[in-house]
Amino acid sequence: MPTQTDARRPDNRGSTGATAPSTGAARARITQPSLRRDRWWVAPTITVAVLTGFVVYGTWAAFRNGDYYAHPYLSPFYSPCLTDSCPTDALGSGLLGDVPWISPAILILAFPLGFRLTCYYYRKAYYRSFWWAPPACAVPDARRRYSGETRFPLLLQNLHRYFLYFGALFVGLLTYEAVQAFSFDGGFGIGVGTGFLAVNVVLLGLYTFSCHSFRHLCGGGLRTLSAHPVRRRLWRGVSALNRRHLVWAWSSLLWIMATDFYIWLVASGHVHDYHWVA
Repeated sequence: MPTQTDARRPDNRGSTGATAPSTGAARARITQPSLRRDRWWVAPTITVAVLTGFVVYGTWAAFRNGDYYAHPYLSPFYSPCLTDSCPTDALGSGLLGDVPWISPAILILAFPLGFRLTCYYYRKAYYRSFWWAPPACAVPDARRRYSGETRFPLLLQNLHRYFLYFGALFVGLLTYEAVQAFSFDGGFGIGVGTGFLAVNVVLLGLYTFSCHSFRHLCGGGLRTLSAHPVRRRLWRGVSALNRRHLVWAWSSLLWIMATDFYIWLVASGHVHDYHWVA
Protein backbone atom coordinates (compact mmCIF):
# COMPACT_ATOMS: atom_id res chain seq x y z
CA MET A 1 0.00 0.00 0.00
CA PRO A 2 1.24 3.52 -0.66
CA THR A 3 2.47 5.46 2.29
CA GLN A 4 0.94 8.75 3.37
CA THR A 5 3.83 10.58 1.69
CA ASP A 6 3.29 8.65 -1.53
CA ALA A 7 -0.42 9.48 -1.52
CA ARG A 8 0.34 13.21 -1.44
CA ARG A 9 2.94 13.00 -4.19
CA PRO A 10 1.63 14.41 -7.55
CA ASP A 11 1.21 11.97 -10.41
CA ASN A 12 3.98 12.55 -12.98
CA ARG A 13 2.61 10.13 -15.53
CA GLY A 14 0.89 12.74 -17.72
CA SER A 15 1.61 12.74 -21.43
CA THR A 16 3.47 16.04 -21.20
CA GLY A 17 5.61 14.97 -18.30
CA ALA A 18 4.59 18.09 -16.31
CA THR A 19 4.08 17.84 -12.59
CA ALA A 20 0.49 18.59 -11.57
CA PRO A 21 0.08 21.24 -8.88
CA SER A 22 -1.00 20.22 -5.44
CA THR A 23 -4.73 20.76 -4.98
CA GLY A 24 -4.24 21.69 -1.35
CA ALA A 25 -1.87 24.62 -2.01
CA ALA A 26 -3.32 28.10 -1.49
CA ARG A 27 -3.02 30.73 -4.23
CA ALA A 28 -0.46 33.48 -3.74
CA ARG A 29 -1.93 36.70 -2.40
CA ILE A 30 -1.32 39.66 -4.71
CA THR A 31 -1.83 43.07 -3.13
CA GLN A 32 -0.78 45.16 -6.13
CA PRO A 33 -3.50 46.21 -8.62
CA SER A 34 -1.27 44.89 -11.41
CA LEU A 35 2.04 43.07 -11.75
CA ARG A 36 2.91 44.91 -14.96
CA ARG A 37 6.11 46.96 -14.67
CA ASP A 38 5.99 48.69 -18.05
CA ARG A 39 4.36 52.07 -18.70
CA TRP A 40 1.02 50.57 -19.72
CA TRP A 41 -0.75 53.87 -18.98
CA VAL A 42 1.04 55.76 -21.76
CA ALA A 43 -1.12 54.39 -24.60
CA PRO A 44 -4.52 55.19 -23.01
CA THR A 45 -3.23 58.64 -21.99
CA ILE A 46 -2.20 59.46 -25.55
CA THR A 47 -5.57 58.19 -26.79
CA VAL A 48 -7.41 60.48 -24.37
CA ALA A 49 -5.33 63.46 -25.50
CA VAL A 50 -5.81 62.84 -29.23
CA LEU A 51 -9.53 62.03 -29.10
CA THR A 52 -10.23 64.97 -26.78
CA GLY A 53 -8.30 67.22 -29.14
CA PHE A 54 -10.36 65.99 -32.08
CA VAL A 55 -13.64 66.57 -30.21
CA VAL A 56 -12.60 70.13 -29.32
CA TYR A 57 -11.38 70.93 -32.81
CA GLY A 58 -14.31 69.23 -34.53
CA THR A 59 -16.80 71.15 -32.39
CA TRP A 60 -15.15 74.45 -33.32
CA ALA A 61 -14.96 73.51 -37.01
CA ALA A 62 -18.60 72.40 -37.18
CA PHE A 63 -20.05 75.40 -35.36
CA ARG A 64 -17.91 78.18 -36.85
CA ASN A 65 -20.17 78.22 -39.94
CA GLY A 66 -17.77 80.23 -42.05
CA ASP A 67 -14.42 80.19 -43.86
CA TYR A 68 -14.93 76.60 -44.96
CA TYR A 69 -14.63 77.25 -48.71
CA ALA A 70 -11.71 78.65 -50.67
CA HIS A 71 -12.24 78.06 -54.37
CA PRO A 72 -11.95 75.25 -55.37
CA TYR A 73 -11.49 73.74 -51.91
CA LEU A 74 -14.40 72.72 -49.68
CA SER A 75 -13.68 71.56 -46.14
CA PRO A 76 -14.46 67.84 -45.60
CA PHE A 77 -16.36 68.84 -42.45
CA TYR A 78 -18.88 70.61 -44.72
CA SER A 79 -19.16 68.14 -47.59
CA PRO A 80 -21.80 67.77 -48.88
CA CYS A 81 -22.85 71.39 -48.25
CA LEU A 82 -26.66 71.40 -48.36
CA THR A 83 -27.94 74.90 -47.57
CA ASP A 84 -28.33 78.13 -49.51
CA SER A 85 -25.40 79.61 -47.62
CA CYS A 86 -23.06 77.12 -49.31
CA PRO A 87 -21.08 78.01 -52.46
CA THR A 88 -23.19 77.56 -55.58
CA ASP A 89 -20.69 75.13 -57.11
CA ALA A 90 -20.49 72.95 -53.98
CA LEU A 91 -21.99 69.47 -54.15
CA GLY A 92 -25.61 69.58 -52.89
CA SER A 93 -25.68 73.35 -52.52
CA GLY A 94 -29.18 74.64 -51.71
CA LEU A 95 -30.70 71.16 -51.45
CA LEU A 96 -32.28 71.95 -48.07
CA GLY A 97 -32.98 75.59 -48.84
CA ASP A 98 -32.40 78.48 -46.47
CA VAL A 99 -31.31 77.26 -43.05
CA PRO A 100 -29.51 80.30 -41.60
CA TRP A 101 -29.75 79.23 -37.98
CA ILE A 102 -27.57 76.11 -38.26
CA SER A 103 -24.15 75.29 -39.63
CA PRO A 104 -24.24 73.07 -42.76
CA ALA A 105 -21.72 70.79 -41.03
CA ILE A 106 -24.22 69.95 -38.28
CA LEU A 107 -26.68 68.60 -40.86
CA ILE A 108 -24.31 65.81 -41.93
CA LEU A 109 -22.25 65.30 -38.77
CA ALA A 110 -24.20 62.32 -37.43
CA PHE A 111 -23.26 60.03 -40.33
CA PRO A 112 -19.43 60.18 -40.38
CA LEU A 113 -19.35 60.57 -36.60
CA GLY A 114 -21.63 57.56 -36.13
CA PHE A 115 -19.36 55.47 -38.33
CA ARG A 116 -16.29 56.32 -36.25
CA LEU A 117 -17.96 56.06 -32.86
CA THR A 118 -19.24 52.55 -33.56
CA CYS A 119 -16.02 51.39 -35.27
CA TYR A 120 -14.61 48.24 -33.64
CA TYR A 121 -11.16 49.77 -33.28
CA TYR A 122 -12.41 53.07 -31.83
CA ARG A 123 -14.59 51.17 -29.37
CA LYS A 124 -11.49 49.48 -28.02
CA ALA A 125 -9.66 52.82 -27.96
CA TYR A 126 -12.17 54.80 -25.93
CA TYR A 127 -13.30 51.87 -23.77
CA ARG A 128 -9.70 51.50 -22.60
CA SER A 129 -8.75 55.16 -22.38
CA PHE A 130 -11.85 56.94 -21.07
CA TRP A 131 -13.67 54.16 -19.23
CA TRP A 132 -10.71 51.97 -18.22
CA ALA A 133 -12.66 48.90 -19.19
CA PRO A 134 -9.94 47.65 -18.98
CA PRO A 135 -7.16 50.24 -19.55
CA ALA A 136 -4.67 47.57 -20.67
CA CYS A 137 -4.11 43.84 -20.74
CA ALA A 138 -3.60 42.32 -17.27
CA VAL A 139 -4.82 45.54 -15.59
CA PRO A 140 -8.06 45.42 -13.57
CA ASP A 141 -11.22 46.87 -15.02
CA ALA A 142 -12.39 50.05 -13.32
CA ARG A 143 -15.97 48.80 -13.58
CA ARG A 144 -17.05 45.88 -11.40
CA ARG A 145 -20.06 45.02 -13.53
CA TYR A 146 -19.95 44.23 -17.21
CA SER A 147 -23.02 43.96 -19.41
CA GLY A 148 -21.27 44.21 -22.76
CA GLU A 149 -23.09 45.94 -25.60
CA THR A 150 -26.49 44.49 -24.72
CA ARG A 151 -28.01 47.57 -23.05
CA PHE A 152 -28.70 51.15 -24.06
CA PRO A 153 -26.73 53.20 -25.04
CA LEU A 154 -24.02 50.67 -25.97
CA LEU A 155 -26.65 48.64 -27.77
CA LEU A 156 -26.38 51.27 -30.52
CA GLN A 157 -22.86 50.00 -31.29
CA ASN A 158 -24.54 47.25 -33.28
CA LEU A 159 -25.53 49.86 -35.89
CA HIS A 160 -21.95 49.96 -37.14
CA ARG A 161 -22.67 47.69 -40.10
CA TYR A 162 -25.31 50.17 -41.28
CA PHE A 163 -23.13 53.23 -40.70
CA LEU A 164 -20.64 51.50 -43.01
CA TYR A 165 -22.90 52.25 -45.98
CA PHE A 166 -22.96 55.94 -45.08
CA GLY A 167 -19.18 55.86 -44.64
CA ALA A 168 -18.76 54.47 -48.14
CA LEU A 169 -21.16 57.12 -49.49
CA PHE A 170 -19.13 59.91 -47.89
CA VAL A 171 -15.93 58.52 -49.41
CA GLY A 172 -17.62 58.86 -52.80
CA LEU A 173 -18.75 62.42 -52.08
CA LEU A 174 -15.30 63.47 -50.86
CA THR A 175 -13.75 61.86 -53.93
CA TYR A 176 -15.91 64.15 -56.05
CA GLU A 177 -14.73 67.17 -54.05
CA ALA A 178 -11.11 66.06 -54.39
CA VAL A 179 -11.53 65.88 -58.18
CA GLN A 180 -13.10 69.35 -58.16
CA ALA A 181 -10.00 70.61 -56.35
CA PHE A 182 -8.07 70.17 -59.62
CA SER A 183 -10.29 72.73 -61.38
CA PHE A 184 -9.23 76.38 -61.17
CA ASP A 185 -11.61 78.73 -63.03
CA GLY A 186 -12.32 76.10 -65.65
CA GLY A 187 -8.69 75.08 -66.10
CA PHE A 188 -6.72 72.17 -64.74
CA GLY A 189 -4.52 73.01 -61.78
CA ILE A 190 -2.81 71.61 -58.73
CA GLY A 191 -2.48 73.46 -55.47
CA VAL A 192 -1.43 72.76 -51.91
CA GLY A 193 -5.08 72.37 -51.00
CA THR A 194 -5.50 69.87 -53.83
CA GLY A 195 -2.89 67.68 -52.16
CA PHE A 196 -4.61 67.97 -48.79
CA LEU A 197 -7.98 66.91 -50.22
CA ALA A 198 -6.53 64.09 -52.34
CA VAL A 199 -4.58 62.57 -49.44
CA ASN A 200 -7.63 63.00 -47.21
CA VAL A 201 -9.89 60.93 -49.44
CA VAL A 202 -7.23 58.22 -49.86
CA LEU A 203 -6.80 57.85 -46.10
CA LEU A 204 -10.56 57.89 -45.49
CA GLY A 205 -10.99 55.24 -48.19
CA LEU A 206 -8.32 53.03 -46.64
CA TYR A 207 -9.91 53.44 -43.22
CA THR A 208 -13.45 52.76 -44.47
CA PHE A 209 -12.66 49.78 -46.68
CA SER A 210 -10.34 48.15 -44.14
CA CYS A 211 -13.28 48.07 -41.73
CA HIS A 212 -14.08 44.76 -40.03
CA SER A 213 -17.71 45.00 -41.17
CA PHE A 214 -16.67 45.51 -44.78
CA ARG A 215 -14.35 42.51 -44.49
CA HIS A 216 -17.30 40.43 -43.27
CA LEU A 217 -19.46 41.83 -46.08
CA CYS A 218 -16.92 40.53 -48.60
CA GLY A 219 -16.33 37.06 -47.19
CA GLY A 220 -18.72 36.42 -44.34
CA GLY A 221 -21.78 34.16 -44.28
CA LEU A 222 -20.26 31.54 -46.56
CA ARG A 223 -19.89 27.87 -45.70
CA THR A 224 -17.00 27.41 -48.13
CA LEU A 225 -15.08 30.55 -49.03
CA SER A 226 -13.00 28.80 -51.69
CA ALA A 227 -16.19 28.03 -53.64
CA HIS A 228 -16.67 31.77 -54.26
CA PRO A 229 -13.42 32.92 -55.94
CA VAL A 230 -14.47 36.54 -56.50
CA ARG A 231 -15.55 37.10 -52.91
CA ARG A 232 -12.49 35.20 -51.72
CA ARG A 233 -10.18 37.60 -53.59
CA LEU A 234 -12.08 40.58 -52.22
CA TRP A 235 -11.90 39.16 -48.71
CA ARG A 236 -8.16 38.57 -48.96
CA GLY A 237 -7.59 42.11 -50.25
CA VAL A 238 -9.66 43.68 -47.48
CA SER A 239 -7.94 41.43 -44.93
CA ALA A 240 -4.57 42.82 -46.04
CA LEU A 241 -5.87 46.36 -45.46
CA ASN A 242 -7.48 45.33 -42.19
CA ARG A 243 -4.11 44.44 -40.68
CA ARG A 244 -3.29 48.17 -40.65
CA HIS A 245 -6.75 49.36 -39.69
CA LEU A 246 -5.29 51.08 -36.62
CA VAL A 247 -2.93 53.12 -38.81
CA TRP A 248 -5.70 54.18 -41.19
CA ALA A 249 -7.99 55.05 -38.27
CA TRP A 250 -5.53 57.46 -36.66
CA SER A 251 -4.00 58.92 -39.83
CA SER A 252 -7.39 59.67 -41.40
CA LEU A 253 -8.60 61.28 -38.16
CA LEU A 254 -5.58 63.59 -37.90
CA TRP A 255 -5.49 64.39 -41.62
CA ILE A 256 -9.12 65.47 -41.84
CA MET A 257 -8.39 68.03 -39.12
CA ALA A 258 -5.27 69.20 -40.97
CA THR A 259 -7.25 69.53 -44.22
CA ASP A 260 -10.01 71.58 -42.63
CA PHE A 261 -7.48 73.77 -40.84
CA TYR A 262 -5.56 74.50 -44.04
CA ILE A 263 -8.75 75.44 -45.92
CA TRP A 264 -9.75 77.70 -43.02
CA LEU A 265 -6.35 79.42 -43.18
CA VAL A 266 -6.77 80.05 -46.90
CA ALA A 267 -10.44 81.09 -46.70
CA SER A 268 -9.80 83.48 -43.82
CA GLY A 269 -6.85 85.07 -45.60
CA HIS A 270 -4.16 83.94 -43.18
CA VAL A 271 -2.15 82.10 -45.85
CA HIS A 272 -1.95 82.10 -49.63
CA ASP A 273 -2.59 78.86 -51.48
CA TYR A 274 0.24 78.21 -53.90
CA HIS A 275 -0.98 76.46 -57.01
CA TRP A 276 -0.10 75.82 -60.63
CA VAL A 277 -2.68 76.19 -63.40
CA ALA A 278 -2.22 74.85 -66.93
